[in-house]
Amino acid sequence: MVDFQKVPSPCYVLDEQLLDANLAKIDEVRRRTGAEIIVALKACAMWRIFPELARHSDGATASSAAEARLVFEEYGRPAHTYAPVYTDRDFGEIMRCSDHITFNSVAQYERFGARARAQGISCGLRINPQYSPVETDLYNPCVAGSRLGVTAAELGELPEGIEGLHFHVLCESRPEHLRRALEAVETHFGRWLDRIAWLNMGGGHLMTHAEYDREELIDLLNGFRARHPRLRLILEPGSAFTWRTGYLVSTVEDVVVNCGVRTAMLDVSFACHMPDCLEMPYKPAIVGAHDPAEGEPRWRMGGNSCLAGDFCGDWAFERAPRPGDRIVFEDMIHYTMVKTTMFNGVSHPSIAVAHRDGSVEVVREFGYEDYRNRMS
Repeated sequence: MVDFQKVPSPCYVLDEQLLDANLAKIDEVRRRTGAEIIVALKACAMWRIFPELARHSDGATASSAAEARLVFEEYGRPAHTYAPVYTDRDFGEIMRCSDHITFNSVAQYERFGARARAQGISCGLRINPQYSPVETDLYNPCVAGSRLGVTAAELGELPEGIEGLHFHVLCESRPEHLRRALEAVETHFGRWLDRIAWLNMGGGHLMTHAEYDREELIDLLNGFRARHPRLRLILEPGSAFTWRTGYLVSTVEDVVVNCGVRTAMLDVSFACHMPDCLEMPYKPAIVGAHDPAEGEPRWRMGGNSCLAGDFCGDWAFERAPRPGDRIVFEDMIHYTMVKTTMFNGVSHPSIAVAHRDGSVEVVREFGYEDYRNRMS
């Protein structure tokens, strides 16, 4: 267990031993299915651990010119790139840093595809199979009127030069959801599966979750491969690589009581440092805390920005939080650091790695210059 007293506050801390356990599970799926599993930077772009991830993956996927460059320069290989829209301004850089480019629409492919093919880049098209298990519309790419991907009715015919199809309809999902997604793909796009070279199944495959049935995933992928033996199968999970691999360490700075509501005021912000808690929304686990029972004192955690809604709750503790106490949020590596802001100029959490030998290394600290340089 990490000694959280050795860590500055606030600070994101990645635990190498927890990461090792995830990578072993991902390697098993790669080995037993032959599927390519690539890292989605949109979930975790902590390039300090790219050398480790590169040894246990088949590449990385990017969604912008900046991410593609980070893959190319820090991951050490060209990116699989998909973005909802490309521009003349960024497409040259994307081509320089990519060997696969997926287009969101036929019009985008017609605009840029010939340039990419001339560079030897494999071109794909994002499809919308009109199935997704995601219930929150903010995260549902198949919601009615979605701008993401092409439906079979809209496509009509596969454009010349398209070598792959890409769908992304899952979010922290299970194998049964992938099974239904593949059934939808085969129903709507099956006539093209023997004409393409690769099928990218996107992200959302939470194969490192304790309750995820990897045997079912392995059987599903092997069965699909048997039906379509020419296809390269690609999965690009984001959360799975760094699921439950680290923490956000914070400190109680004050206690506020209003109308019977107890709020521990922290040196971190939900709005700035844990935005999914407000967007999804969800309540993260806290080390040493639990859901309050009937009649048990309840505590909110309050963020340090000026946003009135910068709080989350409720939790119960064995001992009431006091100024100076550490509050450690669990599972704060994926979709946290990549989504942080410096709104209000609040202090930005440092980034640390808890090494296998028990030592803790602070690999990045932020200060005034980082805030200033984002402005003009």
